[in-house]
Amino acid sequence: MAGKILLIGTFDTKQEEFSFVKGIISSNGGEVVLMNIGILGDPTIAVDISAEKVAKAGESTLQELRDEKDREHALDVMTTGAKKLTLEGYQNERFGAILSLGGGSGTAMATAAMRELPIGVPKLMVSSVASGDISPYVDIKDITFMYSVADISGLNRLSRRILRNAAAAICGMVDQPKEEQEDKPLLAATMFGVTTPCVAAVRKKLEAQGYEMVVFHATGTGGRAMEAMIEDGFISGVADLTTTEWCDQVVGGVLSAGPNRLEAAGQAGIPQVVSCGALDIVNFHAFDTVPEKFKSRNLYRHTPQVTLMRTTPEECKEIGKRIAEKLNNAKGPTMLMLPLKGVSMLDKKGEPFDDPKANKALFNALRKHTESHVKLRELDYHINDAEFAEAVANELLTNLNN
Repeated sequence: MAGKILLIGTFDTKQEEFSFVKGIISSNGGEVVLMNIGILGDPTIAVDISAEKVAKAGESTLQELRDEKDREHALDVMTTGAKKLTLEGYQNERFGAILSLGGGSGTAMATAAMRELPIGVPKLMVSSVASGDISPYVDIKDITFMYSVADISGLNRLSRRILRNAAAAICGMVDQPKEEQEDKPLLAATMFGVTTPCVAAVRKKLEAQGYEMVVFHATGTGGRAMEAMIEDGFISGVADLTTTEWCDQVVGGVLSAGPNRLEAAGQAGIPQVVSCGALDIVNFHAFDTVPEKFKSRNLYRHTPQVTLMRTTPEECKEIGKRIAEKLNNAKGPTMLMLPLKGVSMLDKKGEPFDDPKANKALFNALRKHTESHVKLRELDYHINDAEFAEAVANELLTNLNN
C-alpha cells in the first residue's frame, strides 16, 4: 500500500461496521488509522485518535459534551476537532487517504474533515444520504460518495457486500501507481459556453509552449474550486477570462462564487490576466424560477433548465467596481484586458444581449476604479476573436517568463 488510510466516524454506534472495514483493508495489505468522533459511549476496540482528543481539539471535553446533552453544540465541537486533527494528521504523513461510514450526522462531520484535505487525496464517504443532494457535503472537493442503500446499522448480506466494495475502492485509490511527475507548470482558466472559443485558443497556445492548463467552468463552484487550487499552491498562472460569477454575486443570480472571488491569485502573487467574459449574464434556473422582480427584464432561455438575464448599465457599473477593487489588492503581475466589441457570444451585434450602453458602463467602471499598478489594456476585438485570445496568451506568457 502507498499510504495509511484514516477511518473516521462514530465508533460509539458503528463500531461493528468500522471493524469489518478495517479487517478488509488489512487483508488487502493496508494500514489503518482510526478516529472516533462519536460521544455517546466508548468503543471496545482500540482507536488511534479518541473522541476525547477530538473534543479537546474542538476546545471542549468529552465529559462536558456528555453532561450538556446539547446535540448541536456537540456536533459543532466534534466537527471542529475532526477537521483540525485530520489536516494535522495528513500534514504529518500519518495517512494518505480517508474513508468514512455514516448517516446524516456522521456524513456531515466526516465530509467536513475530508474537505480540509487537498484535492487529489483519496476521499470516500459511504452514506445513507448519498442518493440525495450531496452538494453541501462535497462542496468544491473531490469527495467520492457511495450510497449505502440501507442504513449503516449492523452487518448483513447487503451491508457486508457494500462495505467490502468500499474497502476495496479506497485500497485501490491508495495503491494505484504514482503518476510520473512532469515539469510542466500548471495554469488555470475560467470558461463559460459563451467564452469557449477564446479560452480554447488560449489553452492551445499555452500548452504548445510547454504548459498544462486546467479549465474551470465559471458556475460558482468552479470559480471557488479554482481559488482553492491556487491557495493550495497548484497553479503557476491564471487566465481568468470569465469573471461572470460576479454578476450573480452583485445582482442575485444562482451561480455566485461568493465575495472572495478574484482574491487567491492576487494574494499568491502569481501572474494573472483577467477579462470580462460573460459579464453580460446573470444566471437562473428554469424560467419559472426567475424572481418576480426580474420577469420584465431581458431574459434568454438558454436551456429548459437555465435562464439567462442581461445585466443593466447600473449593474455593470457595480460589477466593474467590485472587480477593480479585487485586482487592486494583487501582489503579483496583473493585467486587465478589455474586449471592447463584446464579452460573450450573446452580446455580439444582433444577438439577444447586444447592449452597447451596458458594456460601456462596465468598461468605464473598470477604467475608473482600477489603480495604476494594475496594467490595463484595451483591444478593439470581441472576446471570442482569435486576435484577443492571442493577445491574452502572449501577455500571460510574458509574465510567466519574467
